Amino acid sequence: MSKYITSLLLICCLQFVGAQKKQIDLNEKDTITHMEPYGLRIGIDLSKKILQQFNPDFEGIEFVGDFRLSQTLYAAVEVGQEKKTVFEDTYSYTPEGQYLKIGLDSNNYDNWYGMNNMIHLGGRLAYSQYSQTVDEFAVYDTNRYWNPEGFGLSEQVLPTYEGLSALWLEVVFGAKVELFANIFLNATVRGGYLLSHDNSTNFPNNWVPGFNAVTEESKFGVSYNYNISYLIPLFQKPKVYKESEEAKAKRLKEAATERSLKKAEKAAEKEGKKSNQN
Repeated sequence: MSKYITSLLLICCLQFVGAQKKQIDLNEKDTITHMEPYGLRIGIDLSKKILQQFNPDFEGIEFVGDFRLSQTLYAAVEVGQEKKTVFEDTYSYTPEGQYLKIGLDSNNYDNWYGMNNMIHLGGRLAYSQYSQTVDEFAVYDTNRYWNPEGFGLSEQVLPTYEGLSALWLEVVFGAKVELFANIFLNATVRGGYLLSHDNSTNFPNNWVPGFNAVTEESKFGVSYNYNISYLIPLFQKPKVYKESEEAKAKRLKEAATERSLKKAEKAAEKEGKKSNQN
């Protein structure tokens, strides 16, 4: 009986010693997983509708959409239609057509828990196909009695130029703010560079739907827009938090200390073997 009790006490002591050797993690890690929504966001441009109310020479509509590919990357698309009457010194014309813009946006804003806002930088490849109608133009009038300024409106009817096109690149900087659950307000500023422009008309073509004003001196253009959109959540993924500089320095310091201790233990073990051999 005494041998049984002694064996039982010995087993308990060994288990207690083994438990003491295990490292106790005083910094318990947060095991709560924060999920983020992924899905399709669709909306409509508000700026064109507001501009249309104040400018009777302009009509336009644009639909926007994006799809979240990763924690920071979004695929974006914009499709629209515009019509604008442009008045020059001696003539006026009306370009009208559709455009398509496709590209990517990168979110550079680290949201707090429960937030889905964006401060994004991106790019677009854009294409427009449109027509141009010359509404009226003036010709030089040699009869100065009735027209002292020397120019009068022509009664000649010109055809509509069909099949015009333009291709350009855009750099996009913007922000999206979640007003309510899954409802976002977005504002962007855009810089465009015209790659190609079909100007095979008898009159200068100085306005392209989706790109706006075109000049002979420069291929660059600037525009802005703001829209409202709705997110259709399709699935969720866990949020990956960025490691702070302080946490990174602490982790590297602990790893270096652990490597030094292991190196010291191996050296001590090696010296102990040499002592035993001697």
